[in-house]
Amino acid sequence: VQLQASGGGLVQAGGSLKLACKAAGMIWSTFVGSRLAWYRQASGKQRELVAELTTSGSTNYQDSVKGRFTISIDNSRKTVYLQLNSLEPEDTAVYYCNVNTGSRDYWGQGTLVTVSS
Repeated sequence: VQLQASGGGLVQAGGSLKLACKAAGMIWSTFVGSRLAWYRQASGKQRELVAELTTSGSTNYQDSVKGRFTISIDNSRKTVYLQLNSLEPEDTAVYYCNVNTGSRDYWGQGTLVTVSS
């Protein structure tokens, strides 16, 4: 199983990006039964949870991104997305996708988001 993340880049403050993370090689039923999440790690800081989609279908967001970021999935493509709107320089970080199946934890390679002021 490999999580293939994409979509990062350089954007001006106020702009938008959409990150994607495809769970290549994962059985479809495992994917739809997993907890899906996006984390980020800014330079010199610890990795932090940005958004998650729980196994019960509920979503949770870090307070600083509520109303601006949206996590979503396309089960048919085994892909989890993170829509980033109204970006701020403080959102600059490497973003990592995470899939937790309950028995195993998978991480993507990270995609860099840079927001210029």
